Amino acid sequence: MRTAEDLSEDQIDDFYKMIGANVKKKRMKRVLHNSNYLNALGHKSVRLVSQSELYLKKQHFNIKHLYQIAYILDCDIKDFFSK
Repeated sequence: MRTAEDLSEDQIDDFYKMIGANVKKKRMKRVLHNSNYLNALGHKSVRLVSQSELYLKKQHFNIKHLYQIAYILDCDIKDFFSK
């Protein structure tokens, strides 16, 4: 049986990077710029969202963020998890 310990930190980092890249790709496709996007999300910090999209300083989106972003971008949350 598989366990969580089977996953390396690099694998988890790559997973967060993939999600962030997919969020950014969807946002750019919708031509939703950071200020409108932040207002819709209820955030004031461009840095927080940008770092999450790029997985800088291990900053990443949580499930609530992803649900909200999918709603704002009018897409399926599953889109963020595809390679």
